Amino acid sequence: MYKTSEEEIVKEMLPVVKRIALDLLHNLPKNVELDDLVQEGVLALLSAIRRYDPKKGANLHAFVVKRVKGAMYDYLRKIDWMPRNLRHNVKEVERAVYELESQLNRYPTIEEISLHTGLTNNEVKRALDETVRKQLLRLDEFLYEDFDSFADNLSEPSEPSESAFKEIVAEKLAEAIKTLTPREQLVLSLRFEQDLSLKEIGLTIGVSESRVSQILSAALLKIKRRVLGEENDNSGGPSDSHC
Repeated sequence: MYKTSEEEIVKEMLPVVKRIALDLLHNLPKNVELDDLVQEGVLALLSAIRRYDPKKGANLHAFVVKRVKGAMYDYLRKIDWMPRNLRHNVKEVERAVYELESQLNRYPTIEEISLHTGLTNNEVKRALDETVRKQLLRLDEFLYEDFDSFADNLSEPSEPSESAFKEIVAEKLAEAIKTLTPREQLVLSLRFEQDLSLKEIGLTIGVSESRVSQILSAALLKIKRRVLGEENDNSGGPSDSHC
C-alpha cells in the first residue's frame, strides 16, 4: 500500500523537481546540464519520501522541496562550474555595489557599476546575474538546509544551545526582513514562500526579470548584512522606491 502511495507522490512531484532544476539553471553556464540537476533531485525526492515522518509535523511538499533543493546545491558545490574571470568580476561588482550604495543611497545602475569597475555593461550584467543566483542559493541554503537540520530532530530532545541558536537566527532574519521595502518583502515572499521563478515574479508584479533580479539582490544584501553581520548597515539602505 505504501509503495503505491510512494509511486503516486513521485509522479506528482517530478514536475516540481524539473521546475526547481530549470529555475536554478537560469544564468548558469552551459556546462551545467539540466539532466544532471534533475537526476540529483529525483534521487533526493525518493530519499525524502522514504524519510518523511508526518508525526514531526512537517508538510510533505515542503519537506521534499527542501531535500531536492539541498541535493542540487550539493551538486553545484561539487562541480567547478564558474570560470575564473567571472568569479573575479563577481567580486568586483559586489564590492562596487556596496560602495555605490552608501554613496548614492540607492541600488546603482549597470552603467554606474561599469564606470566604477571598468568592466563593460555586459560583464557587469553577467556578474550581477551571478551575484543574484549566488545570493539566492545562500539564502535558500540558510532557509531550507540549516533549519532543516533542526527539523530532523524535532521529535527528539534538543540541546539548549541548538534551540537558542535557532531562536536567535530566526529573530535576526525576521528583523532583517522587516527593514526591507514592501516590494522587496513581496518579492522575497513570492520567491521563497510561493517558489515562483524570477520570470513568474516579474509577470506577477509587472516588472522585467532583470528588475526582479535587482530587487532580490538589494534585499538579499541587506539581509546578509544584518543576519551575518557583514558590513555596517546604513539606516536607510538602498531604496526600492524608484522601481
